[in-house]
Amino acid sequence: MYPTIESLAAELAAGRTTAVALTEAALARAQDPAGEGARVFTQIDADRARAAAQASDLLRASGVVRSPLEGLPVSIKDLIDVAGQVTTSGSVVLKDAPPAARNAPVIDRLIAAGAVIVGRTNMTEFAFSGLGLNPHYGTPKNPWDRDNTARGRIPGGSSSGAAVSVTDGMAVVGIGSDTGGSVRIPSALCGLTGFKPTQRRVPIEGTLPLSTSLDSIGPLAASVRCCAIVDAILAGETPTAPAPRELAGARLAVPETLVLNDMDAAVATAFERACARLQAVGVRLTRIAVPEFAEFSRLHARGTLAGAEAWAWHRQLLTERGEEYDPRVGLRMRGGEQMSAADYIDLLAARQRWIAAVESRIAGFDALLMPTVPIIAPRIDELQGSDQAYFAANGLMLRNPTLINFLDGCALSLPCHVAGEAPVGLMLAGAGGRDHDILALGEAMQHSLRAAGIGA
Repeated sequence: MYPTIESLAAELAAGRTTAVALTEAALARAQDPAGEGARVFTQIDADRARAAAQASDLLRASGVVRSPLEGLPVSIKDLIDVAGQVTTSGSVVLKDAPPAARNAPVIDRLIAAGAVIVGRTNMTEFAFSGLGLNPHYGTPKNPWDRDNTARGRIPGGSSSGAAVSVTDGMAVVGIGSDTGGSVRIPSALCGLTGFKPTQRRVPIEGTLPLSTSLDSIGPLAASVRCCAIVDAILAGETPTAPAPRELAGARLAVPETLVLNDMDAAVATAFERACARLQAVGVRLTRIAVPEFAEFSRLHARGTLAGAEAWAWHRQLLTERGEEYDPRVGLRMRGGEQMSAADYIDLLAARQRWIAAVESRIAGFDALLMPTVPIIAPRIDELQGSDQAYFAANGLMLRNPTLINFLDGCALSLPCHVAGEAPVGLMLAGAGGRDHDILALGEAMQHSLRAAGIGA
């Protein structure tokens, strides 16, 4: 398992390490030419990180500890504004854009909590894919399978660099965005825990949008407790982890509609094993039909919110510099041009009806439980060389997580594989505003699963 915020905070409190030492170790890994750092980061801010670490150590020496994140290395996704830095969003199209004039609110909150920001992480260009491939800055390789050729596995996206920055010790936490699963997908494929909050809890101002209706900001880290601490900081709340709730008697619904389709053998085995463990400790699992999930594709027959809103933001750039985009990203964005204003307004209204129907259907349960994604990480070369394989895999990656974005809900992805297996994610999700409940339940679930050797 990876080091947690609380374990490192204890080391700092006991004087067994320093913020400077932790930061230097993170920077050394990020800058190691034999490692993934060149593909993980679009910018490493070593000078600023060292200055922040030194300041943190001085404050600690004087008795000031601003939060559990004090002095710990954190990475941020390259779509979040930091004053004086260019926000490129994983693209070359914006590399000559003016630097940000001010920090995004989430950056100010991280700095106020004592986080040491080590750099900006690579991502799918403009966050528009769940795979993590980037033809401009390279694709970080999944820590589970790093063939020395191009045959390594994808990290998942769009927060690809965020995930690998944590798995490779370049950061304790990665801050990502999630529009259709972009925090949860790389967490699932790389063996991390990731949390997508209810959108309204964490400000998205100062982040380059993909879909203003769906974008949310969340952490990728070693545990639910880590995610809860960072989520609280991002939301402007007291940075504490929730007390785990009692699992015995917890009511979880496993949707049988859509989300269990097309599972490969590894995911099916890991998911059923996790369900069996939870039932063994008293969780009440009920398999239910959710016909609204089957309706999802019909609602989007004339286009998606992400497609329309991405086209609105990118239409001038695509017209003037479209040849510089990742062709697959540009193709998806251009699809938004075909959606009329009436279609868009109809979809917004349909979404509200759909949310009400799903919330009514799941009201008697504490949470939904499903695989985060139905397949393990595909090989990079298989997707780079085939548009058909790329779009098929992308559709599978996004299918389950995006349901929760459309619900305006919140969700965790927890590892549910065992040592030696490919990473698999278990998604625990709830309606909007249930964030603290989901985190408390997820903390108890993770503890129970790990006690059984699940979630290595």
